[in-house]
Amino acid sequence: MEKITMSTPLVEMDGDEMAAILWKETKEKLVLPFVDLKVEYYDLSVRNRDETEDQVTLDSAEATKKYGVAVKCATITPNLERVQEYNLKKMWKSPNATIRAALDGTVFRAPILIKGIQPYVTSWKQPITLARHAYGDLYRAAEMRIEQPGKCELVFTDENGQETRQLIHQFKGPGVVSGSHNLDSSIRGFARCCMNYALDVKQNLLFSAKDTISKVYDRQFREIFKQVFMEEYMEDFNQADITYEYCLIDDAVSKAIKSEGGYVWACQNYDGDVMSDMLATAYGSAAMMTSVLVSPGGQYEYEAAHGTVRRHYYRYLEGGVAYTNPLAIIFAWGSALEKRGELDGNIQLADFGRRLRQVTVQTVERGIMTADLKKVTTIPNPHVVTGLRFIDLVQKQLMEEF
Repeated sequence: MEKITMSTPLVEMDGDEMAAILWKETKEKLVLPFVDLKVEYYDLSVRNRDETEDQVTLDSAEATKKYGVAVKCATITPNLERVQEYNLKKMWKSPNATIRAALDGTVFRAPILIKGIQPYVTSWKQPITLARHAYGDLYRAAEMRIEQPGKCELVFTDENGQETRQLIHQFKGPGVVSGSHNLDSSIRGFARCCMNYALDVKQNLLFSAKDTISKVYDRQFREIFKQVFMEEYMEDFNQADITYEYCLIDDAVSKAIKSEGGYVWACQNYDGDVMSDMLATAYGSAAMMTSVLVSPGGQYEYEAAHGTVRRHYYRYLEGGVAYTNPLAIIFAWGSALEKRGELDGNIQLADFGRRLRQVTVQTVERGIMTADLKKVTTIPNPHVVTGLRFIDLVQKQLMEEF
C-alpha cells in the first residue's frame, strides 16, 4: 500500500498516563500505516516538562506558530499531590494554558455525535459548541498564601510611577489571595473569533459571564463583545438570520439544559473549562468532545481535552483492563491531518483525516464501544471492548478500505 505523502510537518505534542498509551497506539496503528507522517515532535509529559524547566512547552507553541497545525495529547497539570507523586521540582503551570497564551486564540469544543448514543439531556437534538477564551483568568493568576494578619492590596503602578491602590481584604488570620487579569486586545480577538465561527456555522451566538458580581472584570468582557458586534458584525448576523445575545452564566446553564442545542456558547477561560466537560459528559462521555484552538494568526492546535485518565493508567500498569474511550484522541489526529491537508492543498491527506473520523463513528454505530458509552447507548446488545482493542478494530476497517 502506497502511503499518503506530506509536504509540511505537524507539530506533535505527546502527553501523560493512559492518554499517552492510547496516543501512541493511535499514531502507530491508525496513522503510520497509511501516512508517510512528518512531525515536529515534543514530549510534553510532566517529567520532561520538569526536566526542561517547561521550556519544551514554550518550544512546542513556537513550532505551532511556524508550522500552523498541531495535535496534542492530554497532559498533567500538577497539584501538590502530583508534585509528590512524580517528584517534580515545582507545580508547573498548565501546559494548555501556556500554549493558549502564546497563540492567543479561542478554543472551540463540540460534541461527537453518534447515532445510538443518547445524550443525558434528552431535549438536545443538535450540538452545542463551546467557545472558550484561551487567555487569562485563573490560568494566568498570581496567587499568595497569607500566613498572618495584615492588609492585602491590589496595586497598579503606571509608567510614570503613579500608584493606584485598592484594598482586597484586611486579613485577621491565615487565608489565600488570587489576582487575575485579562487584556482588551485578547477579549476583542476572542469576540471576533466567536462571531466569525457563528457566521461560518450559521448558528446563534450566546456569550455568558457574571457582570452583576464582577462589575469591572466581567463587565469589560460584556462591553467589548457588544462593541465588536455592533460595529463589525451586526449587519452580517442579520443577513445570516442569526443572533447574538449576552446573559449571565447561571442563566446560560439553565438555557443549555432546557434547549434543543444548535448554538455557539462563548465563555471565559475558567467557565469554558468547566462547561465543556459538562457538555461532553452530558453528550455521553468526557471523551465525546472535540477541541481545537484557533489563533488570530491562523494556527490550529487540536487536542484530546478529557484528561490523562489516571485511574485507568494505574489499573493498566497493574495488568488490569482499561476501558478508556479513545475517540477524542482519534478525532484530534484525524482533524489535524485534515487541516494539514487543507492548508497544503493535499486532498488525499485531508480525505484520510475525514475518513479516519468517519470509520471511528461507524465502529461505534455497529455496536462496538467502550464501557462509558454502554451506559448511554440505545444500540441493542453492544459489544464492550477496551480502548486498545477499539483502536485495533478501527485499524482493521481502514486496512480493508486502503
